Amino acid sequence: MKKYILYTLLILVSSSCTKEFTELSPISERNIQSAYKTEADFAVAINGLYDALQLNGTYGKTYLLLNEMRSDNTSNGGGCNGIAQSLCDVELFKEVTTANELSSAWSDSYKGIARCNIILDKIDASVVPDALKKRYKGEALYIRSLLYFNLAVIFGNVPLQLTDVASPADVNLKQYPATEIYKQIITDLIAAEPLLPAKYTGADIGRATSGAVNALLGKVYLTNGEKTSAVTALNKVVDSKNYSLATDYAKLWGAANENGPESIFEVQFKTGGQGEGSGYFEYFASILGRAGGVGGGNTPMTITPDLLAAYKIGDLRYAKSIYANNKTPDTTYSLKYISTQTTTFDGDNNWYVSRYADVLLMLAEALGESTQAYVYINQVRARAGLAAIAATTPSTFAKQLLDERRIEFAFENHRWQDLLRFGVAKSTMAKQLAVTEAEIRLLFAIPQKEIDVSNGKLVQNPGL
Repeated sequence: MKKYILYTLLILVSSSCTKEFTELSPISERNIQSAYKTEADFAVAINGLYDALQLNGTYGKTYLLLNEMRSDNTSNGGGCNGIAQSLCDVELFKEVTTANELSSAWSDSYKGIARCNIILDKIDASVVPDALKKRYKGEALYIRSLLYFNLAVIFGNVPLQLTDVASPADVNLKQYPATEIYKQIITDLIAAEPLLPAKYTGADIGRATSGAVNALLGKVYLTNGEKTSAVTALNKVVDSKNYSLATDYAKLWGAANENGPESIFEVQFKTGGQGEGSGYFEYFASILGRAGGVGGGNTPMTITPDLLAAYKIGDLRYAKSIYANNKTPDTTYSLKYISTQTTTFDGDNNWYVSRYADVLLMLAEALGESTQAYVYINQVRARAGLAAIAATTPSTFAKQLLDERRIEFAFENHRWQDLLRFGVAKSTMAKQLAVTEAEIRLLFAIPQKEIDVSNGKLVQNPGL
């Protein structure tokens, strides 16, 4: 799984969509459907699902811009002129409806969803062995759920396409609010759990597991306000005994530590000049001059002074996450994604979608202030070299938990989602940017080009 099969795209994305299909149907040459018959066909197709998570519009780049850079953790380091203007606008909540970042996230997410739908629609009629059919269905349901979760967080009101699209009549352009998207995700993840193994060996390490399903399910339940159900899903991850915290925070990072004991699901990348490497080195350590700035295709994110100040004295995560000279922003960068690479944007760094520390802190969130919740929080704090906290510790439980999540998952794409889920996105970002709360948007705009080709079926999010 460390290297996805490159020729997947020849089967799955033989051409881009027509105007009538919009990005809900990225495949317009339907004769390729005859390819979905054999076990080999579906092995290639399944790898195409994982490949979709590498795309620039998903975890390859844009999800990072619309989550981490949107938050108070990082800011656009490329200035606000020329090609960088769009990135600056994202950071400042001023992006226009035609921004490339919006269309990229929309189109690449739906490309991945379309690939999942093809497999789910075609596999029952194939000659794939039954045991493998089950696993492939589970993988497709998980990845589709992951993509829809990101779409719901980013755009809120999105179409819900659950079947393969063979003609314009099959496209469902009805928009559903995020709460309805979450309900469908929950249904899909519940169906996926028994279809997937708890772990893999050999070349299959890195594929979606039942643990990955329950970790995402817990997060979706929390996001949808269903804390009791979140406890049930997250406890399954803990009770499985398949995961544990890495003994040293530094051992979470670098190619040698990928898919380790704390890893629940990672997007896999591999260096080597084959187009399978990641660009996180450039995105989070652009000060090292690897990619020539924004004009060279980079999207550098610099660390905010506010995040640097949030680290407590004695927190071991600081020295293992950040290089700084007297904590000044112009000399700081993240250490998490440093890699050895022969060319730019070709790192060996995977991307954590989910790791065990997240499950522990989400469990604390779902339980609410309680003895057991502090047990979970303090497990994470102990690794960081910090003293335990309790109900008697000054500050509120919610603030302590949110602060803990901020430091533990800095530069990992959690912060904006956390601010939304805790209900403090507007107040936090208004203070950060010295603007009014009315200027802080909780949703991004639906890409204008999608509205234009929908014949009036797609409408813009309110206030945009």
